[in-house]
Formats: sequence, structure tokens, C-alpha cells
Amino acid sequence: QVQLVESGGGSVQAGGSLRLSCVVSAYLYNRYTLAWFRQATGKEREGVAAIVIDDSTSYTDSVKGRFTISKDNAKKTLYLQMNSLKSEDTAMYYCAAGWPSFGSTWLDHHEYNYWGQGTQVTVSS
Repeated sequence: QVQLVESGGGSVQAGGSLRLSCVVSAYLYNRYTLAWFRQATGKEREGVAAIVIDDSTSYTDSVKGRFTISKDNAKKTLYLQMNSLKSEDTAMYYCAAGWPSFGSTWLDHHEYNYWGQGTQVTVSS
């Protein structure tokens, strides 16, 4: 079964923290690059962070030093720890699985085939 289920979103004040979780079906977890994307109202979907099978990671510049992507192999769960949140981080956050091409930034949503339903993050200033 192919499934990604996010949780952990919510409302927080600027400067606060949230941790998003995504339970991933074993088929996807063991074979695909996993990533977090976000989409703010009226904006394009944006790659936030990605992690490949060997645990290499990639982050978009706006979250470097604030967000950390990780995964728990035993729980087949992907995480996004978000610290020092800003109002511009407000968006629907999605986890995704895909096979980005060689040389890719791993953060292009066109390269991801499987998506969760999303979890809303709202940061108030």
C-alpha cells in the first residue's frame, strides 16, 4: 500500500517551534527519496527539505539553520523539526516520495509522485 500521512501542524507564535511527522508506507520508505514541501495561499508549491536513502539532506535556503529533516527507520516515519518559525513559514506542509533525477536539488515537486494530504502550519507575528 502506498501511503503518506502527516501530522503535527498547528498554530504557533513567531519564534516558536513545531515538529511535523509523516508515517510512510514501507514500500515508499525503503525505495524513495522523501521530502517536505509547502504551499502558501496563492503561491506555488515549494520544496523545503529532502532526505535520501543514505541520509544525505537538502534544504531550501530560507530554512537552513532553522529546520531539520530526519527519519526513523524503525517507525518508517519522516520528521521536520521547525525552529525559529517566521510568519512567512505559514503554509500547508506536505510530505512526498519520489525519485529526483541525478543532479537535481531534490526539491522540485515535479519529481515527486506520492503525496500526503497535508498539515497546516500557521505562524502568527
